[in-house]
Amino acid sequence: MSVAIVTGSAGLIGSEAATFFAELGMDVVGIDNDMRRYFFGETASTARNRARLERSVARYCHEAVDIRDQAAINRIFEHYGRQIAVVIHTAAQPSHDWAAREPHTDFAVNATGTLNLLEATRHYAPQSVFIFTSTNKVYGDTPNRLPLIEQPTRWAIDPTHAYANGIGEDMSLDQTLHSLFGASKVAADILVQEYGHYFALPTACFRCGCLTGPNHAGAQLHGFLAYLMKCTATQTPYTIYGYKGKQVRDNIHSADLIRAFYEFYKAPRVAEVYNMGGGYQSNCSMLEAVDLCQQITQRELQWRYAEENRLGDHMWWISDLSKFQSHYPAWQLTHDVPAILQEIYAANLEQWQSSRSD
Repeated sequence: MSVAIVTGSAGLIGSEAATFFAELGMDVVGIDNDMRRYFFGETASTARNRARLERSVARYCHEAVDIRDQAAINRIFEHYGRQIAVVIHTAAQPSHDWAAREPHTDFAVNATGTLNLLEATRHYAPQSVFIFTSTNKVYGDTPNRLPLIEQPTRWAIDPTHAYANGIGEDMSLDQTLHSLFGASKVAADILVQEYGHYFALPTACFRCGCLTGPNHAGAQLHGFLAYLMKCTATQTPYTIYGYKGKQVRDNIHSADLIRAFYEFYKAPRVAEVYNMGGGYQSNCSMLEAVDLCQQITQRELQWRYAEENRLGDHMWWISDLSKFQSHYPAWQLTHDVPAILQEIYAANLEQWQSSRSD
């Protein structure tokens, strides 16, 4: 029986991957020790998702293991060995704000944890496909040097620029402010590529923009759309930081991302890098997202504006998806921001109301 190893399996992307690959008939081994609770507090815990997976996914087996624990990771990989068909690595410390609080923790989780998984894959399952959820933060604040034009509700790129169709993988990673989170993810990203080049492992780095979906435990420091919708629905005050609230993000639904992972799994390549997000089909500015949340909830968000932007934050990010789509033309996006927000609202309203009344 083929086995899929999924790290961060109780998180947004991990839980989507675990469910998807189990439905293909694989046995799924989920590795998740709910570090998200440590990072962002009780309301960001992934325990609810873990319980849902264990209850509803028959082929799912959970390992409450820290990816920093090399011996424990090796034990799991040695046990399943060449049954492992794919490793989907989504576990991470995901916030550039939080990383500055505990740089050692951030680097150990993001970089050393990734190294542990790559080494275990190389020794025990070298035939397996290794898929890494990287981030557009590996480019640091280089996107902020692009020629941007201010519009009423958003920043937009000069239509004559080479990145008018979205930011490509050829953007430099050097000479830029990454944030400590960005630096730890750069280290992991390069390691994944190097294990592909040096050991001929089939690996891919998906440099994602905003990842979202109804199973996201959105928190103040991570989970933009989910947290914004939660604040609007529960009348919780929200702060917009800098750039006049016109900063633009593309947002990809977790289901669309996992289908991209699946396309790569079916026809893997060595040491590939893809910018991955909602592209021009699924993006919004902060102001536009606020307006959409208010329309869906029929409530007015209590928000304030802080002039200083978050360190290393992007003014404009829209991914150029053309490289991935040229390699895997069967893949297309199926969600956009309004549909994603509506789904988040419908899936979580009862829980948010219940939590607020406790």
